[in-house]
Amino acid sequence: MVKKAPRRTAERILEVTLDLFNRFGEPNVSTTLISAELRISPGNLYYHYPAKDELINALFDRYESALTELLAASDGVRNVEDAWFFLHTLFELIWQYRFLYRDLNDLLSKNRRLETHFQAILKNKTRAVRALLDGMGRAGALHMDLRDQEATATSMVVVLTYWLSFEYVRDPRRALEPESAQAALLRGAHHVLNLLVPYLEGSQRAHLLELVGAYTPAPPGG
Repeated sequence: MVKKAPRRTAERILEVTLDLFNRFGEPNVSTTLISAELRISPGNLYYHYPAKDELINALFDRYESALTELLAASDGVRNVEDAWFFLHTLFELIWQYRFLYRDLNDLLSKNRRLETHFQAILKNKTRAVRALLDGMGRAGALHMDLRDQEATATSMVVVLTYWLSFEYVRDPRRALEPESAQAALLRGAHHVLNLLVPYLEGSQRAHLLELVGAYTPAPPGG
């Protein structure tokens, strides 16, 4: 039996760093803690990533690359079901890199590269949401004039960007724990789509209610 080659140290460092950032928040995780968690020397860590910002930037690059690929799928959204799947997948990606959103304002104030790249991300999210609205409009799934489309697209992007912050403030001790993930993602997708309710064609509105009901966890003891 051939043994699998060990994963490169640099890859392991990023995986462990992402986990620690997500669990404790980036400001609360030092490079000393990361090297201790990995059971490597600080010198070994610095060899691969000489500064904490380089770890943050490397993780952000992965997120940005995955996000760019995902946002392109907005062109294929034609109805509520497509939009639900697209938004849920988007929230799953945001959850995977949730430290960026949990500590967003702090990170942007300290990291010029993230500041400029996140501005581009906001533009790309807005462009993707407009494409989603255009596609649903052409398919007859919703009816919305251009003025409402601009305002609604902005509102949807605001919810997408700050939903996890809202979840965290609402329940700081549990909101960003793994066991809370599914419920948080569902609530986020629901609230983004709920902005479209006044504009949805009747059967599409009914289908959205069905989707929300099907995916909403039953209450304890229910």
